[in-house]
Amino acid sequence: MSVLVYTEINKGQVKKSSLECVNYAAHIAKQLNLPVVALVNNTSGAPLTDIGNAGASKILQANNQAALSDNAIASELIENAAKSENAKVIIFAFDTSGKAIAPRAAAKLKAGLVAGAIDYPVINGTSFEIKKNVFSGKASAVYTILSEVKVISLLPNSFKTVLASNSAQIVDFNPSLTTPLRIKIKEIKSNDSGETAPLPEAELVVSAGRGLKGPENWGIIEELAKSLGATTACSRPVADMHWRPHHEHVGQTGLAIRPNLYIAIGISGAIQHLAGVNGSKTIVVINNDKEAPFFKSADYGIVGDAFSIVPKLIEEIKKFKANQN
Repeated sequence: MSVLVYTEINKGQVKKSSLECVNYAAHIAKQLNLPVVALVNNTSGAPLTDIGNAGASKILQANNQAALSDNAIASELIENAAKSENAKVIIFAFDTSGKAIAPRAAAKLKAGLVAGAIDYPVINGTSFEIKKNVFSGKASAVYTILSEVKVISLLPNSFKTVLASNSAQIVDFNPSLTTPLRIKIKEIKSNDSGETAPLPEAELVVSAGRGLKGPENWGIIEELAKSLGATTACSRPVADMHWRPHHEHVGQTGLAIRPNLYIAIGISGAIQHLAGVNGSKTIVVINNDKEAPFFKSADYGIVGDAFSIVPKLIEEIKKFKANQN
């Protein structure tokens, strides 16, 4: 028996969210006295050392291009891995691929599923009690999984990644799959420059809304983000008006993020936006409307014109960095 983790590679490195999942699996495996097995597909030569350092004792290395584009094929690959390793618990990240693949895998394995876990499970014999956010993050609820096989997906940035010296056995894993390929990729366009972390994994985020008045003013947001080493984001109206690309949209109908620092500039803070960012460790709001709802959720607030405040903030950050050298 084992605890299985679905891990992913991005730009030649193991995704941060995947390492969080391996750590989470190791925590469960320790209580159950089971090994952690990681499944990774199409490594493209990426170093897998960190997967072992995060707690896996075995890595199943697959090379199935079809599984990268077709979630049905990916779920069959995971089903095969789960049966091969007699996995009793399977861990995913609650990201784009995890949201699509975890439910399929759970159905194939007749497993109970909790999506978006924010805490370690309380294990009572064969039952797992798992906490997740509900009502757009306004509350949390505890779900109980009683099935023999259990599937859990983790909300990214909810768990700290800890690496220690540990080697993992790497085994080729390429079972024969029967699911037909129904998706053909003609072109891939990257949404980011590669200089900052993807939004779901970002620890620092600078976001802006309609208060910026137009896309031509986004230079100060990008400059502030660059000075902090942060990733940029936006509110839904901004994405809908095509001021910014939709992959930057955070909120109830966009991405849910949990950075250490979230700076919101010119965003009123409607409940739909808060639903995607209220898990942030620290929220800073800059808005010229002192009655903006966002101030009620902010840890720090600045009432004033963003076009005068943000340049001064950038200047002070640059001065601070210069003094550190």
